[in-house]
Amino acid sequence: MTGNIIHKINNLGGNTDDVSVVKSFVENWQSISFTHHLYDKDWDVYGIDEFYSKHKDLYINDEKKFYEDLLKHYFSDHELPYGQYFFRDWFFTPFKEGTNDQEEFDGLIEEDIVQKVVKVSKPDFICIFYSYGYPDHFFICTADPEQSNPTVYSTDHEVYFDEIENEGSLDEFLDRFMTKDEFLDVVKEYLDDKLNK
Repeated sequence: MTGNIIHKINNLGGNTDDVSVVKSFVENWQSISFTHHLYDKDWDVYGIDEFYSKHKDLYINDEKKFYEDLLKHYFSDHELPYGQYFFRDWFFTPFKEGTNDQEEFDGLIEEDIVQKVVKVSKPDFICIFYSYGYPDHFFICTADPEQSNPTVYSTDHEVYFDEIENEGSLDEFLDRFMTKDEFLDVVKEYLDDKLNK
């Protein structure tokens, strides 16, 4: 895993203390932790109007505390559908004989379609993120030849691996997410525009 990727994960609030150059990508990814969800830069301020309505008095009396509470709420461990991405680290092995995934998805996923995109025979994957958007699953092939900066692939539960897209390198993929400060800037701009109309 490159230093730049580690730096980006840290800036996004991830803990990379156990990442090591001697580990494989999968080992490193499974050693990373996030205590909160991530939001992409195309995020559409889901739930902000409701949060503001419930905490309007706090906004008027203590704007700083309002934004602290908002960050705590949005960056907590919850399942409310705010358009967030959930950090994941589970394996998906649809082509490995004897696995639950192979039994469940046998005949449902065309290996030729996947192999054409991934360029690895009988690929195994690790899910790195799940989201409420489309597509909603993001994977890395465990045998990616570029272990320090592997390619991210996306698919959706509606067309699970019948449609698979190359999302670019992990380094590029991480650029889509906002830091907490960037998230706060988006919310402040939205509320300033809304309240000053």
